[in-house]
Amino acid sequence: MLEGIDYWEELRDSPSQMEICVAIFANVLELDEQGEPVNEKYAERRAAAWLYRYCTGEPPPGEPDIEPWECRLH
Repeated sequence: MLEGIDYWEELRDSPSQMEICVAIFANVLELDEQGEPVNEKYAERRAAAWLYRYCTGEPPPGEPDIEPWECRLH
């Protein structure tokens, strides 16, 4: 999804934007009873979708926009 997008260049001087990316991953991630992640690839995809939107101004094709609860900082 992020192929060809230099997101590090975009985020390097904006640590608060990086914090939102991490928050999305953490908010979406689900753990089982043993504390093992059950949807880490999906959480990764949602964080990547946010990066894509941040860098291009539009959500990735076919990907739903980020929900407010996904990017909430705790």
